Amino acid sequence: MRVPREGPLDPEQGVEAFRRVLERGEEWYPALLSVIARWSHPREELDGTAYQYLIGGEAFDWLLLAERLLSEATDLVPLQEAERLLLFGIAPDAGDDESFEAAIGTPKYRAHLNFQYGVVVEELLLLSVEQEYQKAGRLVGSGQAMPDVAAYDHVYGKSLEELIMFYRSESDMPLLSPVSQKDWQAFTYWCSKYRVRNGEPARVASDTRKAVALMSRLESGRVRLGRMRPERFVKVRVRA
Repeated sequence: MRVPREGPLDPEQGVEAFRRVLERGEEWYPALLSVIARWSHPREELDGTAYQYLIGGEAFDWLLLAERLLSEATDLVPLQEAERLLLFGIAPDAGDDESFEAAIGTPKYRAHLNFQYGVVVEELLLLSVEQEYQKAGRLVGSGQAMPDVAAYDHVYGKSLEELIMFYRSESDMPLLSPVSQKDWQAFTYWCSKYRVRNGEPARVASDTRKAVALMSRLESGRVRLGRMRPERFVKVRVRA
């Protein structure tokens, strides 16, 4: 297969380029980021599985793409290092955000931040509200929603059912049951934009700080666990 030395790579070319570099004995993580920087497809279907790397045309799930590439090179990449990256985002080079941006390029890095703040942070915001309900001893019954469902009303001022209805009308996405992870992430990303678009700015900022604080606490716990059992626990790469 011909693999161009520069420019965009389609999936087959990307996998081949990655394996060739590894077979030459070069370090796997820089090679991975180099291919990610050149990867041109926002989604692909592989063996009946849909891989949605770019959500809403704006939010880039780079770890999903990393998983796709590493699955094609399990014989050439140290298993423990690959698991650390895929489970919690610990890079073997312990690089900072600036080096990561330089490696994958600014457009993809900005799209990565969109995913972090539009999907990961939004999920953590909902989780933090759910935990507040649970700590307050909120009882389910008498028509009250479960804490994870009630959290939507608290965060967005609309019920989950209303949000899904608005989402369907704006995006023409059905959210069929059971909902796939990629479809739910797309809905979550839409919710984050809905919150910013319709929320009071001070409340939006406060809620985002709350979610980032929870992210930091979870990250700290994972770091400690990773040090205790490095073969099982790893840390999430975040930008706060």
